[in-house]
Amino acid sequence: MASAVPTVVLSSGNRMPLLGLGTFQLPPPKPEQLINAVKVAIDVGYRHIDTAWGYGNEKEVGQAIKEKIAEGKIKRENVFVTTKLFLTFHRPEHVHESMMQSLGSLGLDYVDLYLIHNPMCLKYGTNPSEIFQPIGKIEDLYDDVDYVDTWKAMESLVDEGLAKSIGVSNFNRQQLERLLQNCRIKPAVNQVELHPYLAEQDLVDFSKDNGIHLTAYSPLGSPGHHSKRDADPVLLEDPSVAAIAKKSGKSSAQVLLRYHLDRGVSVIPKSMTPNRIQANFDIMDFSLSQEDLATLGGLDRKLRYVGGSDFTTHKYFPY
Repeated sequence: MASAVPTVVLSSGNRMPLLGLGTFQLPPPKPEQLINAVKVAIDVGYRHIDTAWGYGNEKEVGQAIKEKIAEGKIKRENVFVTTKLFLTFHRPEHVHESMMQSLGSLGLDYVDLYLIHNPMCLKYGTNPSEIFQPIGKIEDLYDDVDYVDTWKAMESLVDEGLAKSIGVSNFNRQQLERLLQNCRIKPAVNQVELHPYLAEQDLVDFSKDNGIHLTAYSPLGSPGHHSKRDADPVLLEDPSVAAIAKKSGKSSAQVLLRYHLDRGVSVIPKSMTPNRIQANFDIMDFSLSQEDLATLGGLDRKLRYVGGSDFTTHKYFPY
């Protein structure tokens, strides 16, 4: 029987499982691969699935959930689904449109959590492929939309029952402070890159003090990026992480995932491999000591593996 995943009560009053399946960069050549991965995750015990309009895989995620509901494995209310507003839909008049596109792809009537994917806005209609391989200057894609205005449109989605909770992703402390000063519904979640090489303790403390829950993406140091950035150290190979793993009888990946849970941060590791999906889930039977947490905290080098550095000239670039 799968171990129960601990949950957190968000500021919205809704519960969110602290461990979820991430699906970033998982739009496979064969859709069946991702559908199967999500189904495996649900069978293992995951009850939190994270996707996004920008990932191009909402349809597959939704299909997997639909099949598991049909099998009687889960009920809709038992699975927490997160998706995100893409950068090209920030104008208030396009927020509802984006929400309905995502719900249509997912085959759902509502999502449990809807996030502004990034504080930066790009021009409506921009093709996602053009963002990472721009034909001209990247600045030609920028749009000047205040994320506070976008947020007010997000609040309306809660009023309509389309999103049970709303939040943000990739927001820094200053942007969160400004949002808190100008909101009717405060952000329940901020999803950001977090791991021992990027501890962001100031952001963690600020979020806790203000009732904003943090979710960690790239919790293993985004190993898939190393082929492009060979100079970056490999977090999974860090000797201190390996030593704690050996002492705990766990893998380095499991130690890194548990690090987040023991900090009160939720975590969404991604994988399409059944045995890794299972291994990432098997972190409920141990915890890290204060000494271990201090050791991992001491590894902080402010290293961001996923930074969107092409957008540094954007008015709302968060890093």
